[in-house]
Amino acid sequence: MEKNIILGTAGHIDHGKTSLVKALTGIETDRLKEEKERGITIELGFASLDLPNGQQIGIVDMPGHEKFVKNMVAGSSGIDVVVMVIAADEGVMPQTREHMEICELMGIRHGMVAMTKTDMVDEDLLELAMDDTKDFITNTFLEDFPIVPVSSATGQGLDRFIATLEEICSKLPPRKFSSIFRLPVDRVFSMKGFGTVITGTLTSGTIDVGEEIMVYPRRITSKVRGIQVHSSGVDNAGAGTRTAINFQGLDKASVNRGDILSTPGTLIESYMVDTQFLYLKSNTKPLKNRTRIRFHSGTSEILGYLILLDKKEVLPGEEALAQFRLETPVCLIKDDRFVIRSYSPVKTIGGGNILNPASQKHKLFDPAVIQGLENLLLEDNEQTLLFFLALKGYRGLSYSHMRVMTNIPDKKLGQTLQRLLAKQEIILTDKEKQHYVSGGFFNRFKEKILEKIGAYHEENPLKEGMPTQELKSKFQYIDDARFFNVLFTKLAKENLIVQDKNIVKLTTHKVALQVDQHEIKEKILSIYNASGLTPPFFRTICQDLDIDKKNATDVLHMMLNEDLIVKTKDDLYFSKQAIAELENDLIAFLKKNESITTPEFKEMTGISRKYIIPLIEYFDSVNRTIRVGDTRRLRRTD
Repeated sequence: MEKNIILGTAGHIDHGKTSLVKALTGIETDRLKEEKERGITIELGFASLDLPNGQQIGIVDMPGHEKFVKNMVAGSSGIDVVVMVIAADEGVMPQTREHMEICELMGIRHGMVAMTKTDMVDEDLLELAMDDTKDFITNTFLEDFPIVPVSSATGQGLDRFIATLEEICSKLPPRKFSSIFRLPVDRVFSMKGFGTVITGTLTSGTIDVGEEIMVYPRRITSKVRGIQVHSSGVDNAGAGTRTAINFQGLDKASVNRGDILSTPGTLIESYMVDTQFLYLKSNTKPLKNRTRIRFHSGTSEILGYLILLDKKEVLPGEEALAQFRLETPVCLIKDDRFVIRSYSPVKTIGGGNILNPASQKHKLFDPAVIQGLENLLLEDNEQTLLFFLALKGYRGLSYSHMRVMTNIPDKKLGQTLQRLLAKQEIILTDKEKQHYVSGGFFNRFKEKILEKIGAYHEENPLKEGMPTQELKSKFQYIDDARFFNVLFTKLAKENLIVQDKNIVKLTTHKVALQVDQHEIKEKILSIYNASGLTPPFFRTICQDLDIDKKNATDVLHMMLNEDLIVKTKDDLYFSKQAIAELENDLIAFLKKNESITTPEFKEMTGISRKYIIPLIEYFDSVNRTIRVGDTRRLRRTD
């Protein structure tokens, strides 16, 4: 299968990058009027080149002027091979060095040097420039790659350049691509008859014509109308290609450079990212905590602050665990590369790779956080998953968000989840949404639940159990009903709790009356049994017996649970036996007469209206009767 390869040009302004691309491809990548008038590259330029062996590569021509380094950083995203362009008549210059640092920070590991403008120097000067360049690339990723002298004006050296490039491209190792479709936007424009067109280097995944995409972080959706790769229409495009996509009904003004195209609902917006950060050796003073910075990732530049997690300051050449807190959200994936430039004056000062793409605020020097982030560098899939799930606590992670947070290939991610599930180190709380929580968190939360139920039993020893909704209300920050369902099911399977209707209780809980409570129960029950259908209000009973109302209420609830009494409204309770006898009389009356009015019910029972209304409404509430106008009828049960 043919590789998808992106080549980028880098180097100081006016060292001949654009001229070299034109000499190789015939394409003028400076398309803006200002670029042509000033003779410098401002924006990214794009071309394609067919190598003799049939390999087609995309070319990103990056600007060399120091004012446009942010555009150069945007262009470096997704590059496989870099051509560092150094003019023979000037040699290594400031932007040559900065571009080299950016390429290293972006993780580019393959390339070559093009020694341009050889027609403008003699042999001695060329040799000096070559020696200077060899010294420059020593101890960089280009150290073992060739330096090829060329002249874009005369064509001298171009054949050797192409042969060298072909050999480098043929030996490129396969890139590790995520399966998530992502295309950082570097250009947006409108074309008559096509609508809005977006271009960028497709950094991972694939895209098909007709597929729905989302523009992040704005979350605007649209459908792919057409795709071009190297100016040719295709049905789909894969990772590592320069891609142009036009969309149906997408407003040009709603998309900007720095946005990212992806599948709807896939990426996570975050204002904070945790990283492994390298502070460049070329810096002259330590970098302090909370320094204002410019954060470059993909094609975006965002202002923010550096938060050092394991150091008070970082020295030139040192690495540190750092969090970047940003002013606008980013949508990144673990292992993405980034570049940091100083706020003012603007200069590249460092960069590195993303460890946690959707973080939260950490305590500085927190050993658990530091150890967890250091473990992410080991690429241990199980530890990576467990770290992120532990950070998320009760919120857990869905499978789709795990893909973003861990960057573990789909097949390996599935296998890792199965192993952790088997060891109960993670818990599946929602099978439909494939949502998981940490097993450690889950077990700790089980203990909290058991403690709450136990405390309730101590405070309410005569109640059968704790209302489920009351228990959930103790943890209002968790609004996931399925989480509680899984939790209660597991506790019940472990024989730790019993669920009955809308209450939950510890398996060990038994309602037991104390001696004085036995006496209270007998006194209250005897009053209700003796009073039949004309009982006193419960508050009156408490006053007449001179008993503590809370204690009496606990006993009353127990009697309700034991089905010894029946509650109607208005603080009225009736003997269960009296209610049962009345129910039989009422059913017999209705079978004979079909309906009963309230006055007839009063006449049948011989009791006052104070009791009539609560009783007749009680029979409605338990579905014995149904109100029809001013009468009651038997409710059909078939």
